[in-house]
Amino acid sequence: MPPDHASPTPDDHDSWSTLKRFLPYLWPKDNRSLKVRIVIALTLVLMAKAAILSAPFAYRNAVDGMTDGTQDVFMVPLALVAAYVLARFTSLMFDNLRNIIFERVGQDATRQFAEDVFHRLHRLSLRFHLSRRTGEITKTIERGTKTIDSMLYFMLFNIAPTAIELTAVGIIFYINFGWELVAATAVTVVLYIAVTRWITEWRTKLRREMNDLDGRALDRAVDSLLNYETVKYFGAEEREEKRYAAAARAYADAAVKSDNSLGLLNITQSLITNALMAGAMAFSVWGWSKGELTVGDLVFVNTYLLQLFRPLDLLGFVYRTIRQGLVDMAEMFRLMDTAIEVEDAPGAPALVIRKPTVAFDNVVFGYEPDRTILHGLSFEVPAGDNIAIVGPSGAGKSTIARLLFRFYDPWSGRILIDGQDIAAVQQDTVRAAIGIVPQDSVLFNETIGYNIAYGKGGTDEQTMLAAARDAAILPFIEQLPKGFDTEVGERGLKLSGGEKQRVAIARTLVKNPPILMLDEATSALDSRTEQDILATLDRISRDRTTLSIAHRLSTVADADDIIVLDQGQLAERGTHAALLKHDGLYAEMWARQQSEREE
Repeated sequence: MPPDHASPTPDDHDSWSTLKRFLPYLWPKDNRSLKVRIVIALTLVLMAKAAILSAPFAYRNAVDGMTDGTQDVFMVPLALVAAYVLARFTSLMFDNLRNIIFERVGQDATRQFAEDVFHRLHRLSLRFHLSRRTGEITKTIERGTKTIDSMLYFMLFNIAPTAIELTAVGIIFYINFGWELVAATAVTVVLYIAVTRWITEWRTKLRREMNDLDGRALDRAVDSLLNYETVKYFGAEEREEKRYAAAARAYADAAVKSDNSLGLLNITQSLITNALMAGAMAFSVWGWSKGELTVGDLVFVNTYLLQLFRPLDLLGFVYRTIRQGLVDMAEMFRLMDTAIEVEDAPGAPALVIRKPTVAFDNVVFGYEPDRTILHGLSFEVPAGDNIAIVGPSGAGKSTIARLLFRFYDPWSGRILIDGQDIAAVQQDTVRAAIGIVPQDSVLFNETIGYNIAYGKGGTDEQTMLAAARDAAILPFIEQLPKGFDTEVGERGLKLSGGEKQRVAIARTLVKNPPILMLDEATSALDSRTEQDILATLDRISRDRTTLSIAHRLSTVADADDIIVLDQGQLAERGTHAALLKHDGLYAEMWARQQSEREE
């Protein structure tokens, strides 16, 4: 059953707040042509209403002319019937012209809203994207953007025109029939709106629950498909199907409740409007029996009420759509309101690099307040040096890369590039100065050429070819029937691990940055390819500052300097030979890996 009361004040407040934030999309500030379209569309709305409100007068006079016994002057009723039909056609024509003119406004608002959300999502922190589920975000964006066009349409062309028509019908009924019919119509309309709002508030809660379950079902489907190979490895198809089925079943149950509540609303609305129709028709018949009204008046009242019921019926749908749309849009605005964790300081200058030095100065950082990863880490990388960062798992090696790219800001301390604190300069210029080959190279579901050229906008074919050659992947590409136009599949799953890694290396070579970050750049390659890539990386890093994060110490033994981390602190530093001679943590790790290799 519906609740005893409408939604509480906070929900109403949230709805008004959402509506106020939506209005700029309805009246775009800097687009005069769209404003002109809106004004023309509203003018056509008024013209359509004027035409449809005049139609019943012609209809009544035509009926009275046919019932007064003067059949010889049939041309008058015929002309009135033609006028009635013309008025209905004119109203329909104006409505469709309005839709044609307004379509550009709706589509532009939808596009602008979607672009704003997409822009915001790309500026949210890595922490946000690691904690949110892709399927849920996708569904939220889909529902929110689909709502925009319908919200604009209903607000402009249903709510306001219906209010105008209600007022006009009330005046016409008062002039022609007195206050009784006006009062009955007003009471019915108020009751209709109140019941519609009461039940719709209940349905909105069901809709919100249904949306949550729909997003959960989509998220589980996307998550399972993205991990297709893992599912196969563990023979977990049946488990995944049951997991998805449970979510889909919960959504189906919620959808049944929502649809059944719609049926209850439609029945209640029909009962109210037909009660008014019966009363008004009885009133007309009673007046006719007393000789006060004509047969034409009966048709007149019937026609106006039928015309009034159409927007009233639509008003219920409009109110439901707007309330549901506000729920969907509020979710979008909540995404847009998510705090940006890493922001540029006001008036921050661009990073200017003369000597690509890198320095960590007493950096303290952790992903959670109760778990510190780096404990006052300090080190400096001279320009042009090849520095390796090694240490046990969990020592903070990958965290260094994320901080250097400014995905996070340290709790305290500074990170300097060429003596400039990266927290005080534009983060886009910081990232432009650093190239990375990550351990897990994720590719776009596009062609190999697209993924290689992605390293830098506007990359020409010669640069792309040179990068592919230096990354030792050009021979493989030339063997493919479509060459650089070969699709790599979602996340690059059509390529082997080594091929993906080489594409990622080529992509970084295209970027051509002064600072290189190699996070296990050869971890997925066979020994022969690894040696080719290491030789390439050695060659291209000669004029750059290079930081190599490594687990296999043999790949960084020839580094200029090796930084050994342990529990987020600098444990040792020196060349490979010096660290072995020191016989500390590095020597222990080297001995263990050599032993494992021999075995």
